[in-house]
Amino acid sequence: MQNDFKKIVDFRHHDPFQILGAHFSVPDSQSVTLRTFQPHAEKVHLLLGKIRLSMKKTHPEGFFEIILKIDTLSDPHLSAFNYQYEICYQNGDTQCINDPYRFPVLLGEQDRFLFNAGRNYKLYDHFGSHLIDVEGVNGCIFRVWAPNAQAVSVIGGFNGWDGRIHALRSLGISGVWEIFIPNFNEGEYYKYQIRTKSGQIIEKSDPFQFYGELRPDTASIVKKLDHYEWNDHKWQKEKLSIAPYDRPMSIYEVHPGSWRRDPSDPDRFLTYKELAKSLIPHVKKLGFTHIELMPVMEHPLDESWGYQVTGPFSITSRYGTPEEFMYFVDSCHRNDLGVILDWVPAHFPKDKHSLGNFDGTALYEHEDVRRGSHPEWGTFIYNYGRNEVSNYLIANVLFWLDKYHIDGLRVDAVASMLYLDYSRKENEWLPNCYGGRENLEAIEFIRHLNSIVYDHHPNTLLIAEESTSFYGVSKPADKGGLGFGFKWNMGWMNDILNYFSKDPVHRKFHHNLLTFSIMYAFSENFILPLSHDEVVHGKNSLLSKMPGDTWQKFANLRLLLFSLWMHPGKKLLFMGSEFGQWNEWHCKRSLDWHLLEGNELHQQLFNFLARLNVFYKETPALWEMDFSEDGFQWLDIEDRNNSIISYARFGRKRENHVVCIFNYTPQTFKYYKIGLPQNCRYKAVLCSDMEEFGGTSVVDMKLYNANPEPYGQAPFHTTLSVPPLGGIILQPVVD
Repeated sequence: MQNDFKKIVDFRHHDPFQILGAHFSVPDSQSVTLRTFQPHAEKVHLLLGKIRLSMKKTHPEGFFEIILKIDTLSDPHLSAFNYQYEICYQNGDTQCINDPYRFPVLLGEQDRFLFNAGRNYKLYDHFGSHLIDVEGVNGCIFRVWAPNAQAVSVIGGFNGWDGRIHALRSLGISGVWEIFIPNFNEGEYYKYQIRTKSGQIIEKSDPFQFYGELRPDTASIVKKLDHYEWNDHKWQKEKLSIAPYDRPMSIYEVHPGSWRRDPSDPDRFLTYKELAKSLIPHVKKLGFTHIELMPVMEHPLDESWGYQVTGPFSITSRYGTPEEFMYFVDSCHRNDLGVILDWVPAHFPKDKHSLGNFDGTALYEHEDVRRGSHPEWGTFIYNYGRNEVSNYLIANVLFWLDKYHIDGLRVDAVASMLYLDYSRKENEWLPNCYGGRENLEAIEFIRHLNSIVYDHHPNTLLIAEESTSFYGVSKPADKGGLGFGFKWNMGWMNDILNYFSKDPVHRKFHHNLLTFSIMYAFSENFILPLSHDEVVHGKNSLLSKMPGDTWQKFANLRLLLFSLWMHPGKKLLFMGSEFGQWNEWHCKRSLDWHLLEGNELHQQLFNFLARLNVFYKETPALWEMDFSEDGFQWLDIEDRNNSIISYARFGRKRENHVVCIFNYTPQTFKYYKIGLPQNCRYKAVLCSDMEEFGGTSVVDMKLYNANPEPYGQAPFHTTLSVPPLGGIILQPVVD
């Protein structure tokens, strides 16, 4: 017993419930001993209803106990477990508490088994901190996974940050620790204090925290997530009824901290509610279907843009509370806008309060640095082969879909997960069991993740940011693929930006950069991104990348957007590009909104993109057959000397199609022959060179008759004027 006392005092006991709380005499159970450890108390009284009994201090470090005869209690089965302690502290304060050590184990064996097996998918309902009622007592249950710790406790202002007072009990081989602390309030700050195998004491934020302190502080905050009343039932019902593949999808990518700042205080972030009032109308006016937010999970460093996450279950406190973020998502849905979050399962930062070496050992990461540490990013890599870690990440995705009604996630840095030698030199990586470079554990994890998410939330948008030629990224897992719904087309993005950076006089020598993407366009379910990564770190904004004088720069950017929206695949555009931001994006500075007020060219570009989105959504030929070769036909791929290409896009019905013509030089072509797929009349319905968008209006927006003579790769043709640095859309006329 004295050894147990010493372990509790020294914060080394794996199960203080063996000593503290109520213990009946054995074997006759005729008496009960009540024992508490209160190192800051002068004296302690036991309260049994109206009875107040003094407890004896049995140890100088602060153990108090009392022995009661069972037959002296009016109701032995009830009153012995409905007691409180009245604690008189050394500073003169008095407090009445319920005993945390009177309550039984609350996490069932089945939940522990499923967690260790990697299949407790609602893990977020069990781990972390949850305000609950136990035996009629309100309080907070804390659970954490730390299988190699000697001792674990919850610390905070409620116990003077003293790790000896609320020590958790180990739930055996599960590696889980648990305690229920009565009379606990929402909003309390807390951390876990952990005694490692080596005897070191460390402090960690809760891996399952739902909310936390604003950086640089790192305490977790007890937070309920059921306060908000959702009003998006109509959206949720429609989402389930229509698959996303044959629907229009144009995504506006946003960094919440720099989309717009408070003009009166440029260092202040807008809150989620303020973003709802300003961002949503902006995106609606532009005609996008979805907003994609760069990571809004808790992260310590602004300059990481959210991609070094320390709290995967925690909405970042930079922009407000969980309820305010729920309001933002709900408002998006009520305005027919989907919400996609960037999600980062590839790595996590090495900040001391985070997941790394969580219980003094490599728990969430691989122990071997050749597997567990990312040399380029200076971060840890998740151990995907460990069931509990895989469970943690899968539950994290389900959490955002369940609690925050998110419509999809874009999974960051998938390529770094797939390959063991990613960004590593020779002898810096370990091959798999077959001697190869593929990360078999990560591949299995991804397939498991995607299968479970689609089982629980059909029609979720699961999007891979993957830059290699790995087979079947967006193919079903049961058919040998990874099981994502979509993949970012990084090849197209690199090629098209490379092409547009060329002076138009030289573009004819790089014609394949325009046409090569069609060779693989239908091998995956592609999203075409012009993302944040392309407008930072010296790469210039999209507008500044464009060659030529000011007029040509805007014409080129309109043509780039036109090329993106006409190409097979869904669309993504980073904020600021819609009005022609000149400056590179910076995460600590607002976009240059003044450009929309003082320059007609910027407003015209904005108007063009809005018109483009409207036309896109109204034209099934541009999205019904995005992922099928039957939805695309080259009309002329060969005119490299003039840097002109043309093709047709088809809907499910062949008569529902559009003809797209692109001129990538500043030269105007009169009487230019264009191939047509059908023998009918066509009307020019949209042109990036229209005067209202800042163009020359060379093209006659009129009817064109098809001539029954083949041209290029088409059976028919017509003749029209092709504008400088412009794109044209022809549409069949229904007589």
